Amino acid sequence: MLRRSFRGWRVGVVGLVALLVAAAPAASGSAEEGTVRVGIIGLDTSHATAFAKLLNTAADPQHVPGCRVVVACPRGSADIESSVRRIPEYTDIVRGLGVEIVADVAAVVERCDAVLLETNDGRPHLEQALPVLRAGKRMFIDKPVAGSLADAVAIYRAAAQAGVPVFSASALRFGTGSQAVRGGSIGEVTGCDTHSPCSLEATHPRLFWYGIHGCESLFTVMGPGCESVVGMRSADTDVASGMWKDGRIGTFRGIRRGSAGYGGTAFGTKGGAPVGAFDGYRPLLVEIVRFFRGAAPPVDPAETLELYAFMAAAEASGDRGGAPVRIADVMAAAEAEATRRLEALGAAAR
Repeated sequence: MLRRSFRGWRVGVVGLVALLVAAAPAASGSAEEGTVRVGIIGLDTSHATAFAKLLNTAADPQHVPGCRVVVACPRGSADIESSVRRIPEYTDIVRGLGVEIVADVAAVVERCDAVLLETNDGRPHLEQALPVLRAGKRMFIDKPVAGSLADAVAIYRAAAQAGVPVFSASALRFGTGSQAVRGGSIGEVTGCDTHSPCSLEATHPRLFWYGIHGCESLFTVMGPGCESVVGMRSADTDVASGMWKDGRIGTFRGIRRGSAGYGGTAFGTKGGAPVGAFDGYRPLLVEIVRFFRGAAPPVDPAETLELYAFMAAAEASGDRGGAPVRIADVMAAAEAEATRRLEALGAAAR
């Protein structure tokens, strides 16, 4: 694929994915046919156990009907100790929910209609996602969508080329307050400040690991259109301030000391409102089930990629002492690297 500008690429992917979603059939377990069979890749995050419990346990007050987890493979991070040590326990929990445990991704894909890619480590996501896309299975990719912006671009490009809808989101995107503001509760949004915990993981870009939550709330409220980012950081804090093309400013504060929590304030033409709260996993899971049963992805691929470009630009700006970094520039570099990654993986698979 030829290298293109961020704007041109964005328009192209949005148009292509829209066509693919319109044409793509629902998962084989559509509403008329019964429950969608779901497979999980990666059992090194509590999201895997929480999602399986809410999908498989009808007696749970937070139960979401319509899908059932039937198969999972434990593969997750190989070298992030906080993730690796969870795998045995989480495997036992998921097995106890009636889920078949298999050895690899191929076995998961063979036995299900749709996939939850739950590996806590974003670095293997591209390689884990490709067999799912080749099989034509819809997929939700948990945060971070990948271990780099280039891999995130590669995943969405491969999905578009395969004609398979995918989406990724933090549960924070579907918080009640954030969704209300996005829906117009305070009129036109003029700006927003969000905050969340922001622990770091040396193998990932600074904000991808945990800052993604507050950044996702920011983009939920502000929408796409960020053009440049200024990033600052200290031992205890990361701050990323974006300038949107219409002159609005949105800011994320990542906290590593003292009271963190999830929250923020949105500013609008009709007043302000609290945003960014975590309302549990059920709202996200409701959207996943709708998607697996044939609905369009609830988050535009271009918005997700701009969100990750925002976080990558914030890191690049911090590396440069706070100099502004353009979203288009980090996207151009990521697009070129995505092409190389896909070519290398394609060659390896042949």
